[in-house]
Amino acid sequence: MDIPAYLERIAYTGSRDVSADTLRGLHLAHLYTVPFENLDIHLGRRLSLDGTALFDKVVTRRRGGFCYELNGLFCALLRELGFRVTMLSAEVAGKAGGFSAPFDHLTLRVDLDEPWLADVGFGDGFRLPVRLDDDADQPQGASAYLIVRDGDYRVLLRRDAAGDWTPQYRLTLQPRELTDFADRCHYHQTSPASHFTQGRLCTLATPEGRITLSDMRLIETTPAGRTETELAGEAEYAATLRDRFGVIE
Repeated sequence: MDIPAYLERIAYTGSRDVSADTLRGLHLAHLYTVPFENLDIHLGRRLSLDGTALFDKVVTRRRGGFCYELNGLFCALLRELGFRVTMLSAEVAGKAGGFSAPFDHLTLRVDLDEPWLADVGFGDGFRLPVRLDDDADQPQGASAYLIVRDGDYRVLLRRDAAGDWTPQYRLTLQPRELTDFADRCHYHQTSPASHFTQGRLCTLATPEGRITLSDMRLIETTPAGRTETELAGEAEYAATLRDRFGVIE
């Protein structure tokens, strides 16, 4: 892996030592520069979990991706830097309750002096890694995260603005390989039941909040509130992708 090129892609100039501070810095830099997006699915391009193809897409062509791509490549970077990283299968919480199928989400365990949960591929998720074995809430900005045990699962919860704890996903600690996620990755590219096939999405964290392009709506969230702008057509859509997200399809 061309580590300098990857670090340039995410605008990271900090330490490369194997530490929690480095992990936090890399994690935040990734979220600020590499969007969570599903655009290739709607362009009819087959997604690949091959390491070379992932590097070419995200680093060389400066695109984003979804969890299998982003966390798969971030895992490879961390390992190249000397971190001990394990891929984990997670199941995403449904709005009506319950959880999705196994391998629906790929997340990462990073073992330092204690285990951490890292995730640069969940869209609007935690900004900084969270302690995997900490049973107390972990504040981040105006929100907080909590990991609770439920049998063989760990459940990640997020505190919302009303103070309620909402499940994000649940995971097991069984080590996985990227190839284990291939079938579910194919499902999300092809099934009309997958939310990834139902509309175009590109979203990026910012220091002030988040910007999201959901089909033809540009949504901006800051401490001052939320604004939505309806784009006029495909030319404005392409310009917004380029100028706001750094993405050229």
